[in-house]
Amino acid sequence: MKKRINIAVMGTGFMGKVHSHAWRTVGKIFETGYEPVLKVAFGTDEKDTKSFAERWGYEDCSLDWQKVIERPDIDIVDIVAPTIIHKDMVVYAAEHGKNVFCEKPCCLTSADATVMAEACEKAGVVSYLNHNYRRIPAVAFAKQLIDEGKLGDIYHFRGAYLQDWIMDPNFPLTWHMQKKFAGGGPLFDLGSHSIDLARYLIGEIGSVSAELRTFIKERPLPGAGAATFTAGANTSSEKGAVTIDDAAFMTLNFANGITLGSCEVSRFAGGRRNYNYFEIYGSKGSLIWNLERLNELMFLDLTEPYAMQGFRNIMMTAGDHPYMSKWWAGGHIVGYETTFVNAMNDYLNCLANGTEAAPNFRDGEKIIRVLEAAIQSSEEQRVITL
Repeated sequence: MKKRINIAVMGTGFMGKVHSHAWRTVGKIFETGYEPVLKVAFGTDEKDTKSFAERWGYEDCSLDWQKVIERPDIDIVDIVAPTIIHKDMVVYAAEHGKNVFCEKPCCLTSADATVMAEACEKAGVVSYLNHNYRRIPAVAFAKQLIDEGKLGDIYHFRGAYLQDWIMDPNFPLTWHMQKKFAGGGPLFDLGSHSIDLARYLIGEIGSVSAELRTFIKERPLPGAGAATFTAGANTSSEKGAVTIDDAAFMTLNFANGITLGSCEVSRFAGGRRNYNYFEIYGSKGSLIWNLERLNELMFLDLTEPYAMQGFRNIMMTAGDHPYMSKWWAGGHIVGYETTFVNAMNDYLNCLANGTEAAPNFRDGEKIIRVLEAAIQSSEEQRVITL
């Protein structure tokens, strides 16, 4: 019989929905040894929180996150709240002996990430920072090919994460566009994913040079009930200052002394809905991957005769591709929500085995340092060594 493990989700927005779906699914796809129980949903609006809890099958709901964490029947605190509250929730959870599953970006500063990591290490709890794109079969397979030496020496990493959802100047000034709440714009939100993939696939980053740009300096203040992301809806005539970047370009020198990289993030890339992309070029081969075609991995084998060389499109639907043996019959694709189920399976295995999860808040600390270096580089117009 599976052991019941009780989940408290700290947030009822988009990510609360995604995580709740994954917790309900993971035990049905994978043999985790655990039966996740949706115990409590925390939110800030009574009506919305109650509706969310009922829809997803939580046994209880609350408007007090501290009381939720204090409950003796909670085993995992799953944090999907805005970035500004991550540190406080993580530290409080660790102090109460709770395991932590936390959405990215990690927090507002690398100093906060250090505090989070130390709190979890002191308490001996298993902490995980959810950079879920590591759990896409194509990305995990790319890592496998690199580790097997199929690409040889890595010369170039080119990453990009592009969206277009705030191009309308009438889009309201939500918390995402205020530095005090978000830490940064796409640099933090999207760049944290790109830098995590760069570190995961290539290794640590030694120095950063960057340019940040804010295209729309002011936006309408949200009006009453403006939780919507519909441009122009629920806004007032009064405007407020945008205090984050709208786009950032980074060049990266990796600590291995060989690899040269770049990373481009933007919310002003028209037509790019959720374009997370990387290219990797090595002495023996190359790889290309794109989230909008997440089941495909492009691979070039430079050890073949020159006349035969060309990128091959590998469909990640075989049972021997990472994670795929537990999903559908061969040839059938998986989607965005799958990445969270895979991540939760890996996390539950860490709990069962008493092992460290990856990435965790030490990884988050290193990611935020790179992003802080990018901000410093843009402000001071110089290369920043890490």
